[in-house]
Amino acid sequence: MAKRKNENLEGTRVPKSLKSRKEESAPVTKQATKKTAVQGKAGASNGKVVLSKSKAAVESALTPKDEVSGTSSFQIITGSYERVLHGFAAAIPSDLVTGNHDASTPEAEKTKVDFTDTFLFNAHASAIRCLALSPLSDETNKVTLATGATDERINLYSLSTAPPAPSKTPKLPSLTGIAITENSKNKELGSLLHHSSNITALYFPTRAKLLSAAEDSTIAITRTRDWTALSTIKAPIPKPQGRPSGDTAGPGEVPSGINDFSVHPSMKLMVSVGKGEKCMRLWNLVTGKKAGVLNFSRDMLASVGEGRFQSGEGRRVIWDKEGEEFAVAFERGVVVFGIDSKPKAKILPTPRTKIHQMHYLPLEDGPNTLLVSTEDGRILLYDTSATAPSENAEPKKEEMPSSKLIAQIGGPAAGITGRIKDFEVLSYSPTDKSKYLVITGSSDGTVRLWFIDASELNSGADAEKGSGFTANQIGRLLATYSTGTRITCLKAYPMTGKPDEEEEIVDEKIEVESESESDDSE
Repeated sequence: MAKRKNENLEGTRVPKSLKSRKEESAPVTKQATKKTAVQGKAGASNGKVVLSKSKAAVESALTPKDEVSGTSSFQIITGSYERVLHGFAAAIPSDLVTGNHDASTPEAEKTKVDFTDTFLFNAHASAIRCLALSPLSDETNKVTLATGATDERINLYSLSTAPPAPSKTPKLPSLTGIAITENSKNKELGSLLHHSSNITALYFPTRAKLLSAAEDSTIAITRTRDWTALSTIKAPIPKPQGRPSGDTAGPGEVPSGINDFSVHPSMKLMVSVGKGEKCMRLWNLVTGKKAGVLNFSRDMLASVGEGRFQSGEGRRVIWDKEGEEFAVAFERGVVVFGIDSKPKAKILPTPRTKIHQMHYLPLEDGPNTLLVSTEDGRILLYDTSATAPSENAEPKKEEMPSSKLIAQIGGPAAGITGRIKDFEVLSYSPTDKSKYLVITGSSDGTVRLWFIDASELNSGADAEKGSGFTANQIGRLLATYSTGTRITCLKAYPMTGKPDEEEEIVDEKIEVESESESDDSE
């Protein structure tokens, strides 16, 4: 009996040795039958039946379902005016992307994107304005989410990067028909109170730092290890212009605050734009001090629709992937600056419309492509390295050239007219950098998933392009999802994490404990 108990202890440390001894024994005893029954019961609780504890079986059990079935999963997070933080996963089958389905297949039998609600937080006391995700890491299956709102708080959440496990229980009837998979790894970490006004922008340059901007004209740098504010960059409050001489308003009541900021890929330089300022500010992140101020000229503002009675302030700013240029978005236009901070091209959508968000397409090679979302439901793709011919017969020498419009996604041509408040551009496959997924969030609460191929941009490069609503239409709409809330911001990331091995360890403990109980009974 003592010898057999020692074998049980050894099996607790190294289950593989226990498995090899059981596989060598030819006769099937009563104890082995009981052991198989316990394994089947423990495996059923995890959504899979483990018949043998061989190495191949363990590896197949730990392999995500997405890799086996050819499905790519993406986690999508939306913030809204209703203070709701909504997260849902989208599982996209490979057949839907490659288009390898028969046209004669009935609509009910075609492969579709499977949506699963993963979390729903009543995050803030007022409207959520911005979101930020920490970079993904192969060392952990967690990612940090930061949310900012008009309640002066920054809420922090820890989210799982593992795709939701398939449930064996029947789907309960609901109004939306969307499955709900709760993950205990998605949880709230706490709140930061570093600012005294509305939060306007958040960004994780690395997993170790968080940058946050607010309308109190400050940019805080926070260390994620203990969430301590390391330093604060203070921007000056602009002087009031055009106010009556008898105005007695306080000094802090003039329009002020940081609208947006963008960090250079080298992590040494930052550009910010603020309220009530017709300029952009350069910051040295090594010393934490300002590096310069670049004023917007009157001619440049007039070229993008910022006339005499407009504010002339930058609303958005973004660097490209290589750090060779950056773009500043105004209310109805965009100006592209070179690395020397000189304007080199402008973007003015036709017909005239407001601009809400912009992102660079992460191409490995080829020209820089800037995606811009508009008020009328379009995402316009511009080649910032090429210029379009001027509409005027005799353009002025001082006139800024316009970037070339390559194509458009959605818009009235696709039956979409609602404004796109925010969108995200992700690589569909980590190995193939030519296929991208564009996820858009509209104010009516609709999230749309578009699939685009880089070859669509190259094939139509020499073709005649229309302007406005007649531009070349690219992309394929994969699916739509209605959140039921008015979306203000959106973030997404690929769910490439693997399920935790804790469930397998629990199965092995149950197996060993059952054997020890049977030995004691003998």
